[in-house]
Amino acid sequence: MESQMESAGPSGGKPTPGRLSVQQMERLRERNSLELAKVRVQHDLAGATHPGHRAALEAALRHLDEKIASLA
Repeated sequence: MESQMESAGPSGGKPTPGRLSVQQMERLRERNSLELAKVRVQHDLAGATHPGHRAALEAALRHLDEKIASLA
């Protein structure tokens, strides 16, 4: 059992070269989620005709862009 754990890789929570830390994976997951939301809002905006709805979608798009930029 111990040999299996030792062969699983280094422990201690530090990323090894080529691997992402937990924090990096979380930021990547959040960025991917925001990018998907942005695509969805852009799609909705392309078909929106009501001025109020368009304004809300444009505000959402700006907000998503700001959140994405903050993760960069």
